[in-house]
Amino acid sequence: MKTLQKTLLALTAGSLMTVGAQAAVSYGNGYTGQPYVGAKVGQFDVDVDGADDPTAYGVVAGYNFDPNFGMEAEYVGSDDADFRGGDIDAKTYGAYGTYRYALPNTGIYAKGKLGVAKTEVEGTTALNSRYESDDTSLAGGVGLGYNVNPNFGVEAEYDMLGNDKDLMTIGANLKF
Repeated sequence: MKTLQKTLLALTAGSLMTVGAQAAVSYGNGYTGQPYVGAKVGQFDVDVDGADDPTAYGVVAGYNFDPNFGMEAEYVGSDDADFRGGDIDAKTYGAYGTYRYALPNTGIYAKGKLGVAKTEVEGTTALNSRYESDDTSLAGGVGLGYNVNPNFGVEAEYDMLGNDKDLMTIGANLKF
């Protein structure tokens, strides 16, 4: 089932990018919609007693309808972290509406996002005690980014995933 979920996510992200690349629409102000893909790395804050916070890694695909508003979908997974002598890991799938406010003539922007995320945390201690959490909830985040050039940017984000689960990441986006 895990492989199937990852395959479906990859196909969905690929489809979004194909549709986004073909949907170059002029908005009358000289702006054409812009699809992007990216990668991120960071740390989950799983808030589980006796567990270390796992390192996070993920992918993001999005589309900016205009310079301010857009949408994005992301998948973030983790490595195994220590959980009372055993292991714990986390993953989240999210779909968000985004808003960016660009600081004039700097390439720097502030970003906000709001949407829905499904977060799964699973762990087993050395004594075979299990911990499982599977939540779908309203999620949001804030970030700061820098457009290195019109086709490449970097971002730092803090996401609140609901039920005391948080995610802090840094990443890079390639825009088409």
